Amino acid sequence: MYKEEQVMSGLRELLNKMAWLNKFKMEDALKEYKSSEVHYIECIGKNVDSNVTKLAESLYMTRGAISKMTKKLMEKGLIESYQKPDNKKEIYFRLTEQGLRIYKVHEELHKSFQERDKAVFEQISDEQFDSVISFVEKYCRHLDEEIKKMGIDNKPD
Repeated sequence: MYKEEQVMSGLRELLNKMAWLNKFKMEDALKEYKSSEVHYIECIGKNVDSNVTKLAESLYMTRGAISKMTKKLMEKGLIESYQKPDNKKEIYFRLTEQGLRIYKVHEELHKSFQERDKAVFEQISDEQFDSVISFVEKYCRHLDEEIKKMGIDNKPD
């Protein structure tokens, strides 16, 4: 059990340090926006034809929370809704020019964080990367199974 606790404690510490360190540049560059808004913008920017269901699955949020935030982002002029000609029932979201600017700033910040941390990753062998990737994939599959047991089958709400 000790190694499990060491891994989980280490992962928490790692993610907390990254978030804390990245927070200052993020808040400075994107000061008019809440981090939750930026995360929605990132998700919409990375996923073509984002709709409420896709966003809920990607962000592990309820569809109600997604609807609330997309309405807010539309009011701010950061995203717009659209429908496909062959499907008038479904509503999709895409970034506006202003939303795209935020998305690009956010992506550039992530690139700068990767550059900052490059020295660590250059010291990692392919075998070590493969081990970490394998662990993360196994753990994700396990958590997916736990979510299914709860009866929500990877779909928040």
